[in-house]
Amino acid sequence: MKHRPDRSRILHLRGLRYHLREWGPADAPAHRTLVMLHGWMDVSASFQFVVDALAPDWRVVAPDWRGYGLTDSGPGDCYWFPDYLADLEYILDDVYRREPARLVGHSMGGNVAMLYAGIRPQRVRALANLEGFGLRGARPEQTPARYAQWIDELKSGGSLRDYASREEVAARLMKTNPRLTADRAAWLAAHWATAGALGRYQVAGDPAHRIVNPTLYRIDEVLACWRSIECPVLWVEGAQTDVLRHVAASPAEAMQEIDRRRSALRDVETVVIEDAGHMLHHDRPEQVARLISEFFGRRAAD
Repeated sequence: MKHRPDRSRILHLRGLRYHLREWGPADAPAHRTLVMLHGWMDVSASFQFVVDALAPDWRVVAPDWRGYGLTDSGPGDCYWFPDYLADLEYILDDVYRREPARLVGHSMGGNVAMLYAGIRPQRVRALANLEGFGLRGARPEQTPARYAQWIDELKSGGSLRDYASREEVAARLMKTNPRLTADRAAWLAAHWATAGALGRYQVAGDPAHRIVNPTLYRIDEVLACWRSIECPVLWVEGAQTDVLRHVAASPAEAMQEIDRRRSALRDVETVVIEDAGHMLHHDRPEQVARLISEFFGRRAAD
């Protein structure tokens, strides 16, 4: 399988060395430039298969979030979600200057993009949200236990398992996503894990990402941001997604809740990709690329 070549550069922002992976012409105009935002425990290279299916005149910039891939870890012992929003603004300052952004976000990256588009509506021209549904809304009475859990996890520290070989990493990726082909799993494994002590391979993510967030997920505050989004949104779901459990107690309740959340958006197009799960950019990259290209071509061409 031949892949489009990428290049790396480092952006110094907020005290961190931030790694940006780029494909396509560096001088592409804003309307042919996309910033792609990866999900939790993932890396920027995750978008390679989608990029391969895009026309070569697209410029794609994909950061490794703080504590992932080749970007520095955060300065503390845990991670705070608002930092992603501030990091994104600095990245967009570099990529787009004064032009409004074209964002593509998967999972956590989709949630960051959605919040940012509501917080800074004038800075986003269009947004493709791939499975960025949000989390289950929390209740105030959960607060004492959540803070206690956070302190306990800080004291014990986050942990991630390691692997004996890249082949074992690829097998783990295929176990998590049975639709992932062997060749794509092998390619991803080389970016998703790095060689560590004693020749074993470690996930390219700070174990502290596994420490629970002490701040409860307040869905009313999230939807207040979503209602402030002014740009068109492409909302893409995998027909066999396995993340509905993070939204509600049952699949039926989760689908109702997702519909309620999506209704907060004033300009949204919804697409469901058949035979695709949560990692739809790995399962059906050609279809995802076509949807992205057509959407930004129609809704953000100027």
